[in-house]
Amino acid sequence: MDEESSPLLRLENVYKSYHKNLVLENISFSVKRGETVTLIGPNGAGKSTLMKIALGILSASSGDIYREKSINVGYMPQKVMIDEVLPLSVRDFLYLRPNVTYDDVEQALETVRLSRLAKNPVQSASGGEMQRILLARAILGKPDLLVLDEPVQGIDIMGQQEIYGLIAKIRDDTGCGVLMISHDLHLVMASTDQVLCLNRHICCSGSPEFVQDNPEYHAMMGRPMEGVAIYTHNHSEEHDHEHHHD
Repeated sequence: MDEESSPLLRLENVYKSYHKNLVLENISFSVKRGETVTLIGPNGAGKSTLMKIALGILSASSGDIYREKSINVGYMPQKVMIDEVLPLSVRDFLYLRPNVTYDDVEQALETVRLSRLAKNPVQSASGGEMQRILLARAILGKPDLLVLDEPVQGIDIMGQQEIYGLIAKIRDDTGCGVLMISHDLHLVMASTDQVLCLNRHICCSGSPEFVQDNPEYHAMMGRPMEGVAIYTHNHSEEHDHEHHHD
C-alpha cells in the first residue's frame, strides 16, 4: 500500500474493559490523510476512552492499533487549566510547547485568526478564543493527524461553526487526517467525511447524511426521528421542517 492510500491510523476489533466492565466492544475504523472522522455518542459511550486508545495514552484490552510510522499527532484537549495569576500571554502560552519557533507560533496564530491577541493575557480570552488558542497549539507541530476532543465545548453556535470551518480549512490546506469527538452531528455535517456512532460498540457508521437518517443514531441519542434539528449549509429542503437543540 502506498502512503497516500494507507491509513494514518487503523483500529481493528478493539475491546476495553475496566474491572470486568466492558466499556468498548469490537471497535474497528481508520482515518486517512485529508479525511475527517467524527465520533458521536451519549455521555458514557466510551468516546474519550476510544480516543485515548487511538492516541496510545491507554492500552486496549484486546484488538490491534496501527499508526503510520513516525506519525506526528496534534491533540486538542477539551480544556486546559491555566493558573489565573500566572502572567502568560497567548504567544507565550504557545511557546510552552517544546521545539517551536517564533515563525511556528506566528503562523499558528494567523491560521486560527488570533494574531491580534498575541500579546494579550491568555486568561482574558473568551471561550471561543480559548478554543482557537488550543487549536493553534494542536497544529504547532504540523501534525499528520489532528485529534480533537469536543473542540466547541461551551461556545455559542456562531463560534462553533467558525471552529469547525477552521478545522476543515486546516485539513484541506495541510492534508492532515482529523479524528474528532462531537456531541452534535448537525454542526459537523458540512465538514465531516465519516461519522461513527458509538455507544460502547459502533451502532452505525457512514457519511453524515446516512447516519442522520439512520434509526440507530436516533435511538442511541434518545431522540425521535421527527423534530430533530439539522444545521446544514447546503443540504436539500427536505430538512426544512426539522429543528434541534442539544
